Amino acid sequence: MAIKLIAIDIDGTLLNEKNELAQQTIDAIKQATAQNIKVVLCTGRPLTGAHPYLKRLGLDQQDDSYVITFNGSLAQTTSGNVLVRHTLNFDDYIDIEALSRKIGVHFHCETDQYIYTANKDLSPYTIGEAYLVRMPIRYREVGEMSSDLSISKGMMIDDPSIISRIEEKQLIPDSIKDRFYIVKSEPFFLEFMNKNASKGNALNDLSKQLNLVPDEIMALGDQGNDLTMIKYAGLGVAMGNATDEIKANADQITLTNAENGVAAAIEKYALK
Repeated sequence: MAIKLIAIDIDGTLLNEKNELAQQTIDAIKQATAQNIKVVLCTGRPLTGAHPYLKRLGLDQQDDSYVITFNGSLAQTTSGNVLVRHTLNFDDYIDIEALSRKIGVHFHCETDQYIYTANKDLSPYTIGEAYLVRMPIRYREVGEMSSDLSISKGMMIDDPSIISRIEEKQLIPDSIKDRFYIVKSEPFFLEFMNKNASKGNALNDLSKQLNLVPDEIMALGDQGNDLTMIKYAGLGVAMGNATDEIKANADQITLTNAENGVAAAIEKYALK
């Protein structure tokens, strides 16, 4: 069955090892869209963080182009209309933030407009995240947070050794694991989302709205937060630089992001 939609992770997949969008990748994606194949960027970033790449690919500000953001908390048009929303509420924020204090790890949450942190000593990773996704940081004590915020995700965000310690010592209680979708998207990010939020679930929701079946979808990724969409797609493709888990669950393995693996996969599996 012909590929009609290509779902592509951004960091470590679409972007090369220098966090650049290579011309060969741009050309392959534009060839795909010229053949009426939908290209959907699927990312942990908000729309603001995906926008520069959507623009270079000619996919920005369109009502019939789509993007999955916040690791599947939102699926929306590239013009900003939200089609799927799986977010956290204030009680969720309170519980995850309290756990982060108990563990001793920096924590922030993200809405579709701001990064909120109650840590006076800002984590350099929070500052880096704000720069990466082009969102301003708001310092707010827990008691100052609005109870009606729609929170896309919470993030324990710290040195990789601290994040690894949380996993190795199993510091996340089962009550939290059962309640949230938790994924390590980078060595320094441990993300907490609505149980129904994942790239795979959002891709499923979006594909139904577009009247597509999994066999018509190819997904490319490299990290744990890409696993659900790799498994959902009829053709799951792991980057050559992907984790062992992603490679083990993929149908095919392409070149690394340093070798323009996205372009190679599109040319081999999708283009007519």
